[in-house]
Amino acid sequence: MQTDLRLSPTLPAWLPEPVRLYLDHTEEGLSLRALARREGCHASTVMRHVRRCENRRDDPLVDEALAAFGRSLGRGAFPARKDRPDMTAPIRPEASPALRPALLDATTIAREARRILRRLAEPQTVLAVAPDMEKAAVLRSLPDGSTARTAVMDRAVAQAFALKDWITCRKPGRIATYEITATGRAALRRLVECDEAGRGGGLAEAAQPFAAQHRDWAEREIRDEDGPRRVRYNAAESPVAVLGRRRDKDGQPFLAAELVEAAERLREDFELAQMGPRVAQNWDRFLTGADRGSFRSDSGGAEGPRQARERVAAALRDLGPGLGDMVLRCCCFLEGLEAAERRMGWSARSGKIVLRIALQRLRRHYDETYGRSRPLIG
Repeated sequence: MQTDLRLSPTLPAWLPEPVRLYLDHTEEGLSLRALARREGCHASTVMRHVRRCENRRDDPLVDEALAAFGRSLGRGAFPARKDRPDMTAPIRPEASPALRPALLDATTIAREARRILRRLAEPQTVLAVAPDMEKAAVLRSLPDGSTARTAVMDRAVAQAFALKDWITCRKPGRIATYEITATGRAALRRLVECDEAGRGGGLAEAAQPFAAQHRDWAEREIRDEDGPRRVRYNAAESPVAVLGRRRDKDGQPFLAAELVEAAERLREDFELAQMGPRVAQNWDRFLTGADRGSFRSDSGGAEGPRQARERVAAALRDLGPGLGDMVLRCCCFLEGLEAAERRMGWSARSGKIVLRIALQRLRRHYDETYGRSRPLIG
């Protein structure tokens, strides 16, 4: 007899696919290979999803949600924790039907996400939940040391947020605190863009919510032959621009405006250097110090691109190995700081310090070589 591999209808449609696979494996008893055949993927992929969900059961909200879904499937033998035997009496009473995550729909979750994720995206804001609370509270720390409650949500909605990886447990305990994740911020951007598209905001980007989640629109003033004017740009496109918006413990920008301008000037030359007949310029040769001297900038390009290549080569030679590699990866290749740290073999969170030192050196190079009068192309 052929085994029916269809998903149980008691699971809602908003449930993430890894959680579905985990419940199918642990509750329905389907093997990893059977799930892989159903999904059309390798068994190791299903195994990674299952193991990741199992490891997330240390999160109180995730553990409660998975236990609730286990009971909704009618097995009744879903343990509260993987390392704890079944108990004759639960620690807290059974949640009311209105608080069970299995009864939530995607519309309710999206409506609550617009309200709660917007609050969690504010600085110094966390989501607090305790075992004896049927509600979760959004708390924000004020400058005077006090705490203000800015929103309240059902516990089941908080469990859904945790399953969708929109929030993560920062401090477990009697009162567990959660903070918004990068996935949660991206989901909030998608919802906001969908709302703007529904209101007819007139932006073409609003009709592309999944692309808009990677954008962070901002405005800046540039000067050209017609005078000053304001332009709209994606501030999240460059890792340097993202780092330039961060603040240190004193509230000052981590990267000064002149350092971000130096990074944009280098990237401007880098992009201009690709516009000649020889568009396949091998900039990877700059990533090793031994090959820097063998670079030839006069290799048959047009005058504008040739001069841009010379400016980039001069800047990288002045920075030297290490610093030059960092600005080339982050400013020109738009490589993230974590990826650059792994490629360079550096310790975690050291790349931003090296990048700031490199940009300070780059700014000095531009001031000493060209002065401060050369404007960006814009």
